[in-house]
Amino acid sequence: MITGFIGMGNMGFALMKGLLKQKEPQTLLFSCKRREHGHAVSEKTGVPFLEENVEVAKRADLILLAVKPIVYREVLQEIVPVIRENQMVVSLAPGITISDLSEQLKGFRRIVRAMPNTPAMISEGATGIACDWQLFTAEEREEVNRLFSGVGRVFQVEERLMNAVTVVSGSSPALVYELIDTLADAALRYGMKKSDALQMAAQAVLGSARMVLESGEHPAVLRDRVCSPGGTTIEEMAALAESGFRASVLKGAEACYQACKGKA
Repeated sequence: MITGFIGMGNMGFALMKGLLKQKEPQTLLFSCKRREHGHAVSEKTGVPFLEENVEVAKRADLILLAVKPIVYREVLQEIVPVIRENQMVVSLAPGITISDLSEQLKGFRRIVRAMPNTPAMISEGATGIACDWQLFTAEEREEVNRLFSGVGRVFQVEERLMNAVTVVSGSSPALVYELIDTLADAALRYGMKKSDALQMAAQAVLGSARMVLESGEHPAVLRDRVCSPGGTTIEEMAALAESGFRASVLKGAEACYQACKGKA
């Protein structure tokens, strides 16, 4: 099965690297606007670079749309004349529904919606995927799973939840990075070197996340264990509650969710 990438930015390259752990370079191909970049990626990976998107669409069994949402319509118009009924199209665009994509592809229905996140670049991603699995063979379902399992964990969800996936996973790394940087600034304020503070804050977030995943316990339970009666941590939690920490996170999530709906 040939997997073709249209677009080769950070996410496309991360997914390609994940697939190359499982497949030969000759079973992949890609196109991108920047020819110099395309030739460099091809030289580095051994994956054939095609200069035209339509050539990828002609040759691939699975077509991955890894371009910016703003150019989706243009790319879909470009490839729709050559799409075949037995192909698969995988979209990474937030907020663009399968129905929207199908309409732009003249009724083509074998479409998968996926939302990976940037930790996929270090094989620690989380990807939500949605589609009508009845339209795909067992081999095709395995190929879709292979595409994303090579860069982290895969979660199958109903399509109506894909905007929620963007909130909790797709966009949330930015929130975590902001938290890490803010904690480091706090330590800087109290005399620690920023570089050391960033390392410590990042490790604290990494360790805390692993405890949630590996212990199976609710984050609130783990939080309460850190908070000793009359101690420093409960004072910090009380101050955050007073300043509206949870409300701010929920407000940001709502803005992200509404932005997803606005892209439909």
